[in-house]
Amino acid sequence: MSLIDNPDHARRLARAIISDVAIYNREKVEEGIRNDTIFDILDSELEEGRQHFISRITPELAASNIFELAIVDVLIKRAGRIESPIW
Repeated sequence: MSLIDNPDHARRLARAIISDVAIYNREKVEEGIRNDTIFDILDSELEEGRQHFISRITPELAASNIFELAIVDVLIKRAGRIESPIW
């Protein structure tokens, strides 16, 4: 399998990985947003997702912030309906 070198495809992959993390860890996401501990509570899941992402893309794209932006867009922004001191 060849590595992804297209930034748009890398963004799509990152968003899909984060969507899976959110879907399979719904309670943790809600608790993490509610208590402002989202990154602590999902640390191992996000790290596993990051490693999977890095294994599929070129080193140049791995050095970018694509994965982190996907976390904000998919995990944080979508959780805006949850009561939280964050907002």
